[in-house]
Amino acid sequence: MEDKGEVKCIKFSLGNKILAVQRTLKAVDFINFIPDLPQTEYSQECKTKNANILSFCWITANEIVFITDQGIEFYQVLPDKRSLKLLKNQSINVNWCMYSPETAVLLLSTTVHGNVLQPFYFRSGTMSKMPKFEIELPASPKSTNLSLSDIIMATIYGQLYVLYLKHQPRTPNNPGAEVILYYLPREGQCKKMHILKLNTTGKFALNVVDNLVVVHHQSSQTSMIFDIKQRAEFDGVVTIHHQVLPALSIHPCKIPRAGPSAVTTQSPVPCELYSSSWTVFQPDIIINASEGYLWCLQIKLQPIVHMLQDKGRLMDFLLQRKDCKMVILSVCCQMLSAAERGSLPVIATIFDKLNQVYKEYLEAEQNYTLAVESGTSRSSTTQKRPVRTQAVIDQSDMYTHVLSVFTEKKDLPHKFVSAVLMEYIRSLNQYQITVQHYLYELVIKTLVQHSLFYMLHQFLQYHVLSDSKPLACLLLSLESTYPPAHQLSLDMLKRLSTANDEIVEVLLSKHQVLGALRFVRSVGSHDNISARKFLDAARQTGDAMLFYTTFKFFEQRNQRLRGSSHFTPGEHCEEHVAHFKNLFGEQALLTSMAV
Repeated sequence: MEDKGEVKCIKFSLGNKILAVQRTLKAVDFINFIPDLPQTEYSQECKTKNANILSFCWITANEIVFITDQGIEFYQVLPDKRSLKLLKNQSINVNWCMYSPETAVLLLSTTVHGNVLQPFYFRSGTMSKMPKFEIELPASPKSTNLSLSDIIMATIYGQLYVLYLKHQPRTPNNPGAEVILYYLPREGQCKKMHILKLNTTGKFALNVVDNLVVVHHQSSQTSMIFDIKQRAEFDGVVTIHHQVLPALSIHPCKIPRAGPSAVTTQSPVPCELYSSSWTVFQPDIIINASEGYLWCLQIKLQPIVHMLQDKGRLMDFLLQRKDCKMVILSVCCQMLSAAERGSLPVIATIFDKLNQVYKEYLEAEQNYTLAVESGTSRSSTTQKRPVRTQAVIDQSDMYTHVLSVFTEKKDLPHKFVSAVLMEYIRSLNQYQITVQHYLYELVIKTLVQHSLFYMLHQFLQYHVLSDSKPLACLLLSLESTYPPAHQLSLDMLKRLSTANDEIVEVLLSKHQVLGALRFVRSVGSHDNISARKFLDAARQTGDAMLFYTTFKFFEQRNQRLRGSSHFTPGEHCEEHVAHFKNLFGEQALLTSMAV
C-alpha cells in the first residue's frame, strides 16, 4: 500500500474482497482485492458537513456503515465502479459506537452522559431504527458518564444482550461491582433481565465463552464464571446470579523467548496472566499487546465435574455446553461405579434430564420431517433442520459408554444393577421415547446372569419389557437355562400378531409339527402355508405316524381347495409322496384322516 499517512483503522469486508482504510477523520479509502479489477485506491468522504468519522463497520461483503459524531451513513460499495452509493443516513449525536456482526446490530451512545443507547438493525440493504433505552448509572458522583469500556454486546443462548459493567463501592449494603444484562430483542423494548453479582471492586474485563459470561478480575488474578440458564434468585424484576464456581485463574501458559535464533532455543517463559497490557475483544479473544500474543479463551469442562458436588446442577451446567457429550457420559459412569442404593433417586433425576433433551430433539426432527413431506417447508424459511448438539445423549450412547460397561462390574449388588437399568427404561417411557430392543436384551441378560428368573418372569408378564421379535428370539435362546422362556417367547410372538411366520419356525425347529399346524389353522393362514416345509419337519422327526398325520392334513387341504388330493408340481412334494407310499402303501393315499 502507498504510504498516505498514519492508519487509524483498517478492516476487510466479509469475504476479504475489499479493504477499507481510515487515515483521516473525514474519509475512508478502499482497495479492491478482486481478480480482473485494478487495486487502485478510491475514497469516500462522509456526507455530513463538519462531522468526524468515529468508526466504520462492514455489514456485508459490499455494504458498509460510517459512524460519525453527528450520525450514521449507510453505503453500498461498488468495486467495479470504484465508488460508493449512499443507501440511508441518520442524524444523531454520537459519543461512541459498538457493532455486533453476528446479529447485524449497531449500538450508538447518545446524550451528554452517554447512557442513552440507540440500536440500529441492518438487513438486506435496509437500516431499521430500534427502540432506544437507558442504562442506569451508579449514584456515585465519580461515574457520571457511560464509558465504552464498560459495555459489551454478546449473543448468549441465541439472544442478543447488552452487558453493562457497573462499578460501585463496596459497602455493608452494597457488595460491590455487578454486571447488568439488558435483553435487546429484534422487536420491542430493551429489558433489564439479569444481574451478575461480582462481590468485589477493581478493574474487570468480560468475555463470553460457550454461552458463559466470564468476568476477569485483575487485582486477584482470577476469573468468575456465570451461567444465566442456571437456577437463580428472581426478585420480581430481574434474576440475580452468583458465580457458578469459586473464582479461578486462567490456566498458566508459556511463551517462547523473543530474540535472535540462538536465544529462542532456551526454554519458554511463563506468560504474565491478567496483565495491565491485556485488551479483551468479544466474544472470546484476549490480546497481550506488550508480548505480541493473541489467545482464544476456552472452558475446560472435565475439572468442573469435581467442583460441582450437586449432580443435578452439574448436569444442568454440562447440558448447555458445546463439547459436553463425553464429559456427561463420564459423569454417568462415575456416578454408577461409586453408587450405592440410596443414590437411585439422583440417578433417576440425571436420566430424566438427559432424556428431556433427547425427546426435544426427536420432536424437532419429527416436526421437520413432517414439514418437508407436507411441503410446508418450501413456503416457510423458518423451518430448518434441527441441529443435533452434543447434549443429545441417545440410547446408543448410554448403552455403549455407560450401561453395558456398568453391568460388567462385579462389585455392585445385582439388584441395584437391575434397578438402574429399569430406571433408565422408565425415564425413556416417561418421555414417550421408543425403547430400543438392545436395552431390553441387556436387562434380560443381566437378570439371567444373576439367576433372577422370577423378576424376569414378572417383567414379561406385566409387560415392563415391551414385546418385540428380537426379544422373543433372545428368550428362545435362553430355554436351556430357563425352560419357561420357550413358552414366554411364543406368547410374546403371538401378542405381536405380525410374527406368525416366526412362531411357525420356532415350533418346527422344536419338532412340534402338529402344534405348528394347529397354530396356522387358528390364525387362518393354513391355506397358504408351504406343505413341503411341514412335511420336511415331520419326516426329520423319524415319527411315521406324525408324518402320516401331516401328509393327510395337506391331502385334505388339496381336496378342499382344488377338488383333488394330489400335490401340484410347484409344491415340490414328490419325494414326500414317494416316502408316504413306501411307508404306508399306494392304498393309503386314498384314505382320509383328520388332524
